[in-house]
Amino acid sequence: MTDNQTEHQDQTVFKGESEEGNEGTQNAPQAESKKSSTGMEENVAGLLCYLAGIITGIIFLVIEKENRFVRFHAMQSSITFGALFVLSIVLSFIPIIGWLIGLLITPLGFILWIVLMIKAYQGKWFKLPIVGNMSEKQLDKMEG
Repeated sequence: MTDNQTEHQDQTVFKGESEEGNEGTQNAPQAESKKSSTGMEENVAGLLCYLAGIITGIIFLVIEKENRFVRFHAMQSSITFGALFVLSIVLSFIPIIGWLIGLLITPLGFILWIVLMIKAYQGKWFKLPIVGNMSEKQLDKMEG
């Protein structure tokens, strides 16, 4: 065989393999995404709960009536970033040591903010050790 025929065969085999791989994905059922009462996908609404910290947390607690996933992330956002806000104010009044601790808390809070948004967007019930349980208990009180 010539080089052109060999190349053509390789391409044909590759093309056939990729077509077989596509058949499975075309026939696969699409996963149904859950909507919140706001009309948004629940993972997007969960992400937005963290976007502006305590502000969007409170907004979603007020406007979301049905979806527990969104309400959980809204409550966790409100408690977490409310506590970080209060802690930063208290630390700002403590000279030197408070300022240094505040400098450490700021980047950690930023990393936590990013992680929480990613986990919510992935649709995961990511509970922080203390705040997650507090959020669930508070939601149970609000619903019951």
